[in-house]
Amino acid sequence: MANSEKRNKQVPLAKTMASFALQGNPVSRGITIGRAHLIPRAALDVPHYLVPQEKVEQEVQRLERAIGRVHQELADIWATLPNDAPVELGAFLDVHELILSDAMIAEAPLNIIRLRRYNAEWALLTQIEALSAQFDAIEDAYLRTRKADIVQVSERIMKSLQHENSTREKEKTMTPPAPAEDVATDMIVVAYDISPTDMLQFRDKVFSGFISEIGGKNSHAAIVARSIDTPAVFGLPIALSLIEKEDWLIIVADTCTVIVNPTGVVLEQYRIRQLAWERSQKRLRRLRKTPSRTIDGTPVSLMANIEFPDDCAAALENGASGIGLFRSEFLFLGKKGDKWQIPLEDEQFEAYKRTVMLMRGRPVTIRTLDIGADKPIGVSDFSAINPALGKRAIRLCLAEPDFFMTQLRAILRASAFGQVKILIPMLVHASEIDQTLSLIARAKAQLHAEHKKYDDTVPVGAMIEVPAAIMGISMFTRRLDFLSIGTNDLIQYALAIDRVDPEVAHLYDPLHPAILSMLSIAIRHAEKKGTSISVCGEIAGDTAMTRLLLGMGLREFSMHSTQILNVKQEVLNADLEQLTPQVQKILRLSEPDAISKAVQKIRQLPSALS
Repeated sequence: MANSEKRNKQVPLAKTMASFALQGNPVSRGITIGRAHLIPRAALDVPHYLVPQEKVEQEVQRLERAIGRVHQELADIWATLPNDAPVELGAFLDVHELILSDAMIAEAPLNIIRLRRYNAEWALLTQIEALSAQFDAIEDAYLRTRKADIVQVSERIMKSLQHENSTREKEKTMTPPAPAEDVATDMIVVAYDISPTDMLQFRDKVFSGFISEIGGKNSHAAIVARSIDTPAVFGLPIALSLIEKEDWLIIVADTCTVIVNPTGVVLEQYRIRQLAWERSQKRLRRLRKTPSRTIDGTPVSLMANIEFPDDCAAALENGASGIGLFRSEFLFLGKKGDKWQIPLEDEQFEAYKRTVMLMRGRPVTIRTLDIGADKPIGVSDFSAINPALGKRAIRLCLAEPDFFMTQLRAILRASAFGQVKILIPMLVHASEIDQTLSLIARAKAQLHAEHKKYDDTVPVGAMIEVPAAIMGISMFTRRLDFLSIGTNDLIQYALAIDRVDPEVAHLYDPLHPAILSMLSIAIRHAEKKGTSISVCGEIAGDTAMTRLLLGMGLREFSMHSTQILNVKQEVLNADLEQLTPQVQKILRLSEPDAISKAVQKIRQLPSALS
């Protein structure tokens, strides 16, 4: 933080209350210190009263105004998103806008007011409770988690209702009280739940950390916390009842710890640790131009995952050797106020071309459309019984060849301007691979007939994200040029766990022996066949996994650009001659505790930089 030295000139004394610590779920890294700013659930203090019959329509209009203000609030957030905002926020905003416009929110509570004469807050809460019960009864884990989006939208409406008569009062819920004039104090948000969009708004003020009663490492908000590099701890179910407004807090994100009301001595110790952490991050930035090689001289490619061409600037700033994953589906989500749509070929071509040009000769891997589960789009019927197992990704593209051909043509045209690779998601069957390659050949033939330039040798690869793809990996290496392991879905499908479902998120374990075995099988087979293979899921950017993956033989990682330098530091400290035999021993283990301890041990192996 830019003002850390200024803050450390005067260390305020902590309150003379008993100090205690809370342990939560890992979300991000870093240390931050500040005062607690509580964001209680709006629904907890909802007034319940009956409206006189003659005032029912006035109450209806009050709720309609609140819904209208939230529409405007979402539009304002869209319009003011900074350039460095995680692009996932656009998709979240679109989803919240759709929920807000749906009859279940926009009409049903109004009918409750008219029929039962409930006040607006009571009517809204009644409808949300009914919807929540319906979602809780759904067997599909993914659909159950959509309840969180509905609750977050209702919270916005509730806050708007509660502060209708004063914009200043409304802002009070979003802005921390001014700290004492003699101390520049950061504030830490303590909330029941934090939406990704609110997280970005909070960051733009004086908030330096986040604590949430619910959520885990793989929730949407956690991913955003990592992308904006902000210390956070989630999964503290009684935080709001234990932490009081203005309490001093220390977030030690690496150990998932929150220290409440630390003593003056502890506060001073952690300010020193915080300063050391910030200095270490500055030193990391010096590694941007350092070649990514292990101690024994083995080169390791560290690439970036992006969603839009503008993300290339951050990738280059952090020293990415290329783009390992361009999630093209975000181009299909439309602009503010638009419905989800299919971009025209030229529009897609210009986006891909711009990305290739911005990367200045570095490789750009473009993943074809991966929609249908958590990223639906209005091109087909997505009323699958289980969206995660239905017509998604390549299955949808092969079922809708016209728009798939449009994307393939656009990608091929962009390949004339630099190194482009085509990555196909969710492939499982040989027939899917063959059909995809046939469509790519047809797209090339069309472009050739139209005298449009493209790279005839553009590499084509597959996402390995289903256990069956691991077990049948030879049919992939026989047909394709490269592979990329999508560990997010691989772990989800292999362990039958929805990573964003808070009820089972603790079981989402990348160190599960079955997961390690599958990763090892894929990496060893690709190496044997001379096929390049990378990991582009969340574990690629997890420094706790870096040495383990290197010891398995992985030489290509792709991650969010903010994680590249941390992973590079691990690579520079790794000695493969020491590491490889130790990792082979880990792969023979089957007990979780033994695996976890062994992984910690290889992270502590001595190195030339230690």
